[in-house]
Amino acid sequence: MKPILPILCILWWSGVSLFAQAPQIDIARRQYFTNALGNESITFDGVPDEPAWDLVDWSGDFIQYQPHEGTEPAQETQFKILYDDKFLYLGYRCFDTDPDSIVQRMSRRDQFPGDWVEVNIDSYHDLRTAFSFTLSVSGVKGDEFVSNNGGDWDTNWNPIWYAKTQVDSLGWTAEVKIPFSQLRYGNQADPVWGIQVMRRIFRREERSTWQYIPQNAGGWVSRYGELLGLRNLPTKKQVELAPYAVAQVERFEKQEGNPFADGSDSRLNVGLDGKLAVTRDLILDFTINPDFGQVEADPGAVRLDGYEIFFEERRPFFIESRNLFDYQLTGSVAGGGYDSDLLFYSRRIGGAPHGRPHLSDGEYADLPQKTSILGAAKFSGKTKNGWSVGLMESVTRRENALIDHDGERREELVEPMTNYFVGRLLKDYDQGNTVLGMAFNAVNRNAGLDELHRGAYSGGVDFQRSWKNQWWYVKANGLFSHVTGSEAAILGTQTGFVHFFQRTNAAHLSVDSSRTSLTGTGGTFRIGKIGGRPDSLGGVFKFESGITWRSPELELNDIGFLRAADEINQFSWAGYQIQKPFGPFRNLRLHYNHWARWDFGGQFIYAAFNVNSHAWFKNNWRVGTGITWNPLEISNNALRGGSSLRTPNGFGGFVYLETDGRKTVSFIAETGFAWGIGNTVRQEEYGVGINLQPLDALGISIFPEYDRAWRRQDQYVTQVDYDGNRRTIVSEVDQRSFSLTTRLNYNITPDLTIQFYGQPFIFRALYQNFGYVRDPLHKSFEERFHRFQPGEIATAGDGYAVDENGDGTVDYQFNTPDFNFVQFRSNLVIRWEYIPGSEVYLVWSQGNLPDAYGDLGTPLVKSLFTNLGGQKPQNIFLVKMTYRFLM
Repeated sequence: MKPILPILCILWWSGVSLFAQAPQIDIARRQYFTNALGNESITFDGVPDEPAWDLVDWSGDFIQYQPHEGTEPAQETQFKILYDDKFLYLGYRCFDTDPDSIVQRMSRRDQFPGDWVEVNIDSYHDLRTAFSFTLSVSGVKGDEFVSNNGGDWDTNWNPIWYAKTQVDSLGWTAEVKIPFSQLRYGNQADPVWGIQVMRRIFRREERSTWQYIPQNAGGWVSRYGELLGLRNLPTKKQVELAPYAVAQVERFEKQEGNPFADGSDSRLNVGLDGKLAVTRDLILDFTINPDFGQVEADPGAVRLDGYEIFFEERRPFFIESRNLFDYQLTGSVAGGGYDSDLLFYSRRIGGAPHGRPHLSDGEYADLPQKTSILGAAKFSGKTKNGWSVGLMESVTRRENALIDHDGERREELVEPMTNYFVGRLLKDYDQGNTVLGMAFNAVNRNAGLDELHRGAYSGGVDFQRSWKNQWWYVKANGLFSHVTGSEAAILGTQTGFVHFFQRTNAAHLSVDSSRTSLTGTGGTFRIGKIGGRPDSLGGVFKFESGITWRSPELELNDIGFLRAADEINQFSWAGYQIQKPFGPFRNLRLHYNHWARWDFGGQFIYAAFNVNSHAWFKNNWRVGTGITWNPLEISNNALRGGSSLRTPNGFGGFVYLETDGRKTVSFIAETGFAWGIGNTVRQEEYGVGINLQPLDALGISIFPEYDRAWRRQDQYVTQVDYDGNRRTIVSEVDQRSFSLTTRLNYNITPDLTIQFYGQPFIFRALYQNFGYVRDPLHKSFEERFHRFQPGEIATAGDGYAVDENGDGTVDYQFNTPDFNFVQFRSNLVIRWEYIPGSEVYLVWSQGNLPDAYGDLGTPLVKSLFTNLGGQKPQNIFLVKMTYRFLM
């Protein structure tokens, strides 16, 4: 437990520093006074020159935010704000002495191309959240929901609003109108709203703001200026209905004898999305029979270490306004595998069925690829008293596999009907400096599949406190889980990858096959400093240190994401960041990290130390590098429950280089590497990307990536019975992967885009030099394993036969683990927002998963394209139309 000492020293030093006198930042809070439009009108042509705009004054005097913080910007910016009983209007005048140099790039929504101007509106005036509306000179819109005082920006919030732009001899102008129905606010008679306006000059990569906020201020929304003069704001409650219709045709390779694979399929589907304002600041979102056919496919990924692969959520209903429902168990600056753990992981809803049908010879099955969502609803918002409320309810349908045998058909359950509930509550005090929160989740399943939990419940409480200009903070949370089910279900949880209670060296754990429930806990404590007054170089010291734990019985994976239980992780991060330009740099960051881990039996299982640096040059190139020393690692999962295993210690590192992304052609190159001491591990990762912008309306990116990893002896293969005991078979492994990710975006207009995504992917793993685990925790690598000698192992059909005691009789056998996985996925989407909020999608999705499992001798890249070209792909053609009614 010696590594605890540095933790205590850091926390002691932090505690001493907490009460030192802090210099206060004294920056005047600017104010803008708006006025009602009255009987005047606005033509809304992108030029704010109507007489109505004379009702208010221009406001300007922007200050540069970057690169030269606190200085005058290269070009002036001014704006005006008006309102009526439906809309908030903004007029912009962005001066430019060289109008021909204004960059009018286009992209899909929320990509923020070229020159733009942006307004952030804290209509709650809670000093923590805001609504952001960004308008490019090309007319492309971007919108984000800002939370956590500027710490989180959610681009998946897509409100309805209107904008026009014009370029003239003085620069460019814009008019924006935002329906009050898209904002959330209280019922004050004389409200004060927070407001910030930012402008980007693309060719200079310069940003300037109306309200000056230093980059190291430690907050963003809390430091906005103020919008005054609003009176008699509309009280009508928002109602939006968006019915949709989808027509889909699917073409795939016909399989002889399979009645479900006749080569084609088609369907017509309808559904409804909607929003209902319960109050002006609390909204009910709902979806009935949702369809997500336009959503981009997941990238290819394979892991040999057994950990679940985390995929980002892409479905609109679940990603819009998700900030409130995000509950990271840790969220450290240092980063680590534990940072992927979530109390709520929305991909659990509507995922692939858990069950698989039991087929006999001559039987075929029509198995649903995903669980159908019958309906879902979200209730979210923030009250005038500072309470943020989030409730989500979703119901998935009972799913059956249809099984055919010579024309006779039967159904077999593969997923029971399930109800998912997610609740979140937050309350902020003291102008957002103190935040208290709680969360509760529940999953309830109908009976039918004995291996699934019938009930799964989890929740937590959290706290954060900021002080000293919000430079310093403390964050903490505590959580619990409780799962119930049959004895078989709970036994599966105890012996599953996340827990492995059966580990032979885990004296603090035991498997109880009679249990019908498990209860676990977890939590995190963090203390840190994220801002400060710059020193003479413009640099600021920042740090964070903390501890996070997951008890052995913690189980979140029915509705959350839990990588591993039975862990206590300590982490520390420190950084010195120079945000002001000096020498060749626009900014420079130097960082240090260290990590330590124990299990609940007191076993010290991990230690690592890292330094890294990142530079942004004045020519807008970026470079970074880092190196990690890993002196100790003991895995509780590598042997799949057989025992803990000491894995090789060693070094790892990375280097990356990015050229100026604003250019017509730009590049990114990155590499990662790792070595195990004693020639036990070698790992290489290479990626080289090119971004092309031949036209303002056309962007293309191509990113090939090649990875190779080799382990000498400690790759898990399988477990077998021998002489009354369990043998864990391991081997040397050489794994390689290659992918080629291509993206294309073409704007016909700001609201009519063509988008393409495609990725061929191959992963190959070759095993050799098999053996078994002898002494898994021995400090000598050679003593941990016994490698089979030529007389002990021989090929036998599709596997290997082992005569371990040399008596001429086969003691056990196992299958050849070598495999070759090939996949291609692509989406071509034409999206037309024919009126704000209403869209038409034309989609062509293609997937190809050829049978290339045994193609092990062909060179990697050749195998990828040969196999893809040798099988007819699955093609899906889809038309989706939505129309949004505002009532």
